[in-house]
Amino acid sequence: MSTLPLMRYADAGAAMAWRNGERIDVCRFLATSAALAEALPDCDHIVNLCTDRFDFAAGLAAALMRKQVSLLPPNDRPVMLRQLAQAYPGAVCLTDAGVAYEGMTCVQVPEPPSGGGMREIPSFPEDQVAAIAFTSGSTGQPMPQVKTWGTLVRSVHGEGAALGMAELAGAFLVGTVPHQHMYGLESVILLALQHGMALQAKRPFYPGDIAAALDELPGRRMLVTTPVHLKTLLADGGRLPAVDFLLCATAPLAPQLASEAEWMFDAPLYEIYGCSETGQVAVRRPKLSAEWRCIEGIRLRQDDEGTWASGDFLKGETLLADVIELNAPDRFILHGRSADQVNIAGKRSSLAYLNHHLNSIEGVRDGVFVMPEGVREGGGTVRLTAFVVAPDLTAETLLARLRERIEPAFLPRPLHFVDALPRNATGKLTAEAIQRLLGK
Repeated sequence: MSTLPLMRYADAGAAMAWRNGERIDVCRFLATSAALAEALPDCDHIVNLCTDRFDFAAGLAAALMRKQVSLLPPNDRPVMLRQLAQAYPGAVCLTDAGVAYEGMTCVQVPEPPSGGGMREIPSFPEDQVAAIAFTSGSTGQPMPQVKTWGTLVRSVHGEGAALGMAELAGAFLVGTVPHQHMYGLESVILLALQHGMALQAKRPFYPGDIAAALDELPGRRMLVTTPVHLKTLLADGGRLPAVDFLLCATAPLAPQLASEAEWMFDAPLYEIYGCSETGQVAVRRPKLSAEWRCIEGIRLRQDDEGTWASGDFLKGETLLADVIELNAPDRFILHGRSADQVNIAGKRSSLAYLNHHLNSIEGVRDGVFVMPEGVREGGGTVRLTAFVVAPDLTAETLLARLRERIEPAFLPRPLHFVDALPRNATGKLTAEAIQRLLGK
């Protein structure tokens, strides 16, 4: 079995991270990872809960060196950690400095050495299991997804080729998404390591923090974010630092939002389509086209069950959970999740389509349609519910503006005004969060 390197940089002195105003090079990163590998106890699994990008990447590298599997849970709540401890006995928790979790053996990442260290970049077998990621829980209980090193690296190489990342080698990368999520793992951590970019160690969330994280970086910059973060950032009205590239994922991006982002940042914006089961599948630039193009090595086919994805680095075929209009084995139009399709009084639509129009209304800061039981089957007079953050609008005004955009059968009854939607760190609403909104 062939091997693939941990990282690809011009030389050991290249910038690998920016942390607390300090540039950290590849040599110091490798030395930190090697020291951590020696400090890790003998076990099969490492629960990598580091929020610092540098610490997380060092933990991933150290686990690979020890042939330990990194567990990447969707959150660090006590219930989730108890479930991991039961499913993976003996798992050790890797944390940032000063952070500990009750009932878990915790190891902290050491500070990078002041200079020197190992210079040879390690390589790992393609079939070595590198990580077990988990689905986001947007459709139910988070499910484990086993990822080999070869699957991860080849996926990121395909992504880089599709996005033209070779031109951004040496640039600094800021991400607003957690790296325990597949999007953050692939398009923040591994995209930087495999395409010679430097990680901003912070994970900013609020608009001012995102702007500040970009501002402190020297040279070229790339922002990896989500539609929710992007919409909030543009609506904030604060000054936006220049960037060279924008990447977005986790939910469909409205074309007008994409165009506004490109104008405000003076940079191209691309989207990634994928899922935890497959990793990255396709890319598009929404300002130019609604059509998605598969990354190199990915192929799609359709049958009565739906659309299947396969590829050179995927194990077998995976049934995608979306309604897809296939134009060619590597080109398609996305129509939303299969589970989001609704049928009311003979009228058909999708939650993604309805959410798009709800969030396009001026004055709506955030909003979501929720489907009650029975609507998928054509529930007659059953009505959709919607939750909306729109402090300056009345229900009458909002419904009137919705009526201009969607069929009357899909107007939400009831319509709930809330202060905020309980989105997770990737901007998604989990099935559990939706049940809480519904009071169940």
